[in-house]
Amino acid sequence: MLTIWGRRDAFNVQKVMWLVGELELAHKHTPAGGSAGGLDDPAFLAMNPHGRVPVIDDGGTVVWESHTILRYLSARYGVGTFWSDDPAARSRAERWMDWSATTLQPDFLTGVFWGFYRTPEAQRDGPAVTDKIARCARHMELLDRELADRPYLGGDTFGLADIPAGLNLFRYFGIPIERPSVPNVEAWYQRLRERPPYREHVMLPFDHLFGRLAF
Repeated sequence: MLTIWGRRDAFNVQKVMWLVGELELAHKHTPAGGSAGGLDDPAFLAMNPHGRVPVIDDGGTVVWESHTILRYLSARYGVGTFWSDDPAARSRAERWMDWSATTLQPDFLTGVFWGFYRTPEAQRDGPAVTDKIARCARHMELLDRELADRPYLGGDTFGLADIPAGLNLFRYFGIPIERPSVPNVEAWYQRLRERPPYREHVMLPFDHLFGRLAF
């Protein structure tokens, strides 16, 4: 049995849960982190010495770091759909995964979602938030250009490239910030919203996080 540790509303945990849903994998979810605690428990630290979620145990194989988990699950259970044996084909998905981790997510999740949405107004760094919103607008315009000639980031079909970047869209379009016109991104977002695992694992209410730095 695949076991997944983490909070369902945690951004990086949702990536894993979304893919697990797409792969239709039987699994057990164990709450960890936030109000559930447990990240300092010796048993948890034995799995992940960094004390962070998500973590999975797949029949004795323990994996941490969300994008490594995505690659592992795709390679083990998604060959031919989410994983290719061709390194060149695989790189088309992995480059978007890495871009999401190093560029999009830091600017949006840390800079905008945390810096603006989760930070009480009196504590916000206004210029920094404005800068991050502008940076995110440029990222969305880049995605809009990329999606002008294909329905998904990786090509004609939904794949691994869509998960890390596409996860941002539910919160990006759901908070009150200025956004550029990005019709191709909006069409892509609509296609993602039609997927049952996206609705089940990503489209979760987050209004309880507004103005709240603590979990």
